Amino acid sequence: MPRRQGYALLIALVAGTAVLAAAVAFATTLLSGPRSTPLPPSETQAAARNPVDPATSGGKWIATWAAAPVGAEPGTEDGLPGRTIRNVVHTSIGGEVARITLSNLFGTGPLVVDQATVNTRPVTFEGASAVTVAAGGQVISDPVVVPVAPDSDLQVSFRTPRAGGPVTYHPYTHQTSYLIDERGTWSTTNWRYLTAVDVRSASARGAIVALGDSLTAGSGSTTDANARWSDVLADRLGGRYGVANAGIAGNRIVGIGRGTGGQSGTDRYDRDVLAVAGARTVVVALGINDVQQYPQEADPQRVVDSLRALTDRAHARGLSVVGATLTPFEGFATWTPQREAVRQAVNQQIRAGTVFDAYVDFDAAVRDPAAPNRLLFSYDSGDHLHLNDDGYRALGDRLDLKVLDRAGAPRSDAL
Repeated sequence: MPRRQGYALLIALVAGTAVLAAAVAFATTLLSGPRSTPLPPSETQAAARNPVDPATSGGKWIATWAAAPVGAEPGTEDGLPGRTIRNVVHTSIGGEVARITLSNLFGTGPLVVDQATVNTRPVTFEGASAVTVAAGGQVISDPVVVPVAPDSDLQVSFRTPRAGGPVTYHPYTHQTSYLIDERGTWSTTNWRYLTAVDVRSASARGAIVALGDSLTAGSGSTTDANARWSDVLADRLGGRYGVANAGIAGNRIVGIGRGTGGQSGTDRYDRDVLAVAGARTVVVALGINDVQQYPQEADPQRVVDSLRALTDRAHARGLSVVGATLTPFEGFATWTPQREAVRQAVNQQIRAGTVFDAYVDFDAAVRDPAAPNRLLFSYDSGDHLHLNDDGYRALGDRLDLKVLDRAGAPRSDAL
């Protein structure tokens, strides 16, 4: 090809390319509009951490998980200075925005937390990364944008930089959490300071709160299997309601039990049940420890009256109550025919429909048809009082979801 023709061809190609580029740029401008000024790096990072404004996100606060504070953890008079506490909790419903509640209920001095995270997302308290919780008090965090999946494990971590104790805790969780210091990471089955995780939800109708003892807390179930009857119920509800477990091993309806039984269900009712975010229905499964645990209650009417009083208090807040019959315990060390008679008398009044709005027959769900004073062998954890995973599934399956959906006006349906 002659050199002149080559130059002409090259000029034509360059001109064509320029025209094409101009056309693409013009089309892009039409589609996207004027280009905004890029965010500074600090603001870009903040947007990545919190991609939407929590204050403008839809829905209402509903508990996806809760734990009742039980007492002061032995050996923690100075708190856990310099430690990071990583609580692992299991959710019931999901959401895109969460908040946490920290309790210093049993502390005798201020609790200082200088950093907190939910699944590694930083948490603030009134805009600050650090917070001081007064002795006997609690704090609720700011909303944090973090994906919370339903029916999943969530890590809530925080550091306590200096002494301040004793630690407010919940033992016998049947869940593995962690305590971290300069020496390493240590597993634990205690939840510390954390008492609630709430999510913003536009689809869930509210929360169901399970008030109970070790049979609600899940004693005898497999660690980390999330096999408590409340977990089974949450799975069945499929996200329509959050489920908050307020069970404490050893808990009673009246008085204070031995060991780690915590405050009675009557005394802790406002804090652990009625104050739960989005609470709509209460499932009460208390009374067996009053019957079998020292000092034993010999008058079934005292147990019944205390249970009925919980129903009245829930009604005053617009909540409905489903109550559970007391399950068998013959073969356990404290069983006697006299105590069995008390259990049966309590159950008789529950089934009569005069104690709760509705009742669920936990007794019928797990008793041995051939020996009704005993647990069915296949449901017995081995001590003749607590259940195994199959037994807790039988309890969770016993609740009638249609009755829970009809929460509101008092009623006396049998489940």
